[in-house]
Amino acid sequence: MKKIKVIGGGLAGPEAALQAARLGCEVALYEMRPQRSTEAHQTADFAELVCSNSLKSESENTAPWLLKQEMRRAGSILLAEADASAVPAGHALAVDRVEFSRRVAARIEALAGSGPGRISVHREEVLALNEHDPETITILATGPLTSPALAAELTRLTGSAHLAFYDSISPIVDATTIDMEKVYFAARYDKGSADYINCPFTKEEYDRFLDALTTAEAVPAKSWETLPSNASHLPLTTDHLPLQYFEGCLPIEETARRGRDTLRFGPMKPVGLTDPKTGKWPYAVVQLRQENLRADSYNLVGFQNHLKFGEQARILRLIPGLENAAFLRYGQIHRNTYINAPALLTETLQLRAHPSIMIAGQLSGVEGYTESIASGLLAGRYAAALTRGQAPTPAPRVSANGSLTHYITHTESKRFQPANITFDLLPPLEEDLRRRIRDKKERHRLQCERALAAWDAWLG
Repeated sequence: MKKIKVIGGGLAGPEAALQAARLGCEVALYEMRPQRSTEAHQTADFAELVCSNSLKSESENTAPWLLKQEMRRAGSILLAEADASAVPAGHALAVDRVEFSRRVAARIEALAGSGPGRISVHREEVLALNEHDPETITILATGPLTSPALAAELTRLTGSAHLAFYDSISPIVDATTIDMEKVYFAARYDKGSADYINCPFTKEEYDRFLDALTTAEAVPAKSWETLPSNASHLPLTTDHLPLQYFEGCLPIEETARRGRDTLRFGPMKPVGLTDPKTGKWPYAVVQLRQENLRADSYNLVGFQNHLKFGEQARILRLIPGLENAAFLRYGQIHRNTYINAPALLTETLQLRAHPSIMIAGQLSGVEGYTESIASGLLAGRYAAALTRGQAPTPAPRVSANGSLTHYITHTESKRFQPANITFDLLPPLEEDLRRRIRDKKERHRLQCERALAAWDAWLG
């Protein structure tokens, strides 16, 4: 039987390795940290969550909920460990980052060794890909900060330019330095438990904050954020092109420049968050989400940014309740790299030109923690089939997993951008049914019902 080589110890890689091992395959898992780190990682841990600690909504019949339900039914190991290390986050699944990574490492360690059903761990950088090795199926899951050596290998194999965008990291504040007299706990519309700390703004406070934010000094682009002029990649910065941000994760200063009310309809939306002191919604609000099980730190939801640390300290302390805050981590920005998946990948995540090499996780063009784990789950199952000489069966189109993969492999390649799971990616209901059912929630419920039925049949 062929062996499986998984490159990358983030989210997709460990999930793929664990899935394949559970299906009886011999797996070698490679991670270059700590021998070589990246510009965004802080540890050498498996499954380190670099940006936020949220795996998105658990509200029934939402698209993120559907994706996670499918993953749970398929036995996603990383999602099970996320559930086991969850912290209060209202209708979202958020985790204690350290505990989550520890639990994932323990699952990998439990299968340590060589042979069928085992995972051997190699802490070294992979510098080359062997597309002609008849005994190995390779899953490349090196994520958005793929090393220059492997990026060059991908360029050699695909003959295609990479695309790149910028992704950001939200600040984290020490819980003991929050002025609890000025903030309040609440859930939007009082649904679920009140797990978020809300920092309410008056119009005057909001205007002062916005003026400071839009005139703040940004961090200059670093050398690692740019590519050499002779590279076959899309330029990240030039004298005439602006930085290319992913629309689903805009820095707050970029959002603010799109209009004075843009933040109030985005990450600072006050709707449904009644202030118990006034009995009304505030003019704007910043939400803080619990970062770990000890509840000694909180992250600023949606407040990723690309400002200098000194500027962040000044501006973020204009938020009511954070006037004397101590920040454990400031917001940052880093380059994300992903392949032009519609031109390169099959629906079973194999390179069209080199089917023994698979791409999973954010490198394939999915965006988000949950989506990356889901991609790894599929890659592990598909790779296991390939080791047995079988042709893997793609996930059903009507499912969330199938729709996400269908998007990255079938959308217009010239306009390809990474995607989170949304209902827009799922097949719509029939037109006559849409005319009869006007309620969007009921439509979504039916789409979820169909997706789960198709998913269960595929698993069976």
